[in-house]
Amino acid sequence: MMELMLANSHVLLTPITPDIARRIIDRTEQPGDDWHPDYPFVDELDPLAALAASEPSETPFTMYAIRRPDDRVAVGGFGFFGPPDASGAVEFGYGLIPAARGYGLASAAVMLALHHAGQWGALRAKADTERTNAASRRVLEKAGLHEVGRRGDLVFFERALGTVTRSDHD
Repeated sequence: MMELMLANSHVLLTPITPDIARRIIDRTEQPGDDWHPDYPFVDELDPLAALAASEPSETPFTMYAIRRPDDRVAVGGFGFFGPPDASGAVEFGYGLIPAARGYGLASAAVMLALHHAGQWGALRAKADTERTNAASRRVLEKAGLHEVGRRGDLVFFERALGTVTRSDHD
């Protein structure tokens, strides 16, 4: 996989290859991995297992570790659920360990990744969150996504890409 680190002044996103995904799951940390002891969080294990079972790829539409820029420690994950679909839409998810929440890392990660997704050819971004997760809804709204529907406990959000928000270039 390409060595593609996404960075701004608030966050670093480093790609997770199938090999790295296996190491994260097995907790076989190597120098430079720098995972917080609470990483990965439970919700990330299934996507990591799917990535670990896949072949290496050059696509930028993959999973990324969310790292604090000051110490480069991985405290969460951001993941595209695949390349853009036939309409140009790309779906994504993210999460942080509890100790890293409330510092703007999720918002910075989402805005950074969506900026690059637009540069890589995606036309629209989609995400969902639980109705009760007010913090996640705020992250999505801050990144320029708007609610487009609800089903059960889920709230669905979308945003056209190529529409630059003020924080996309931080």
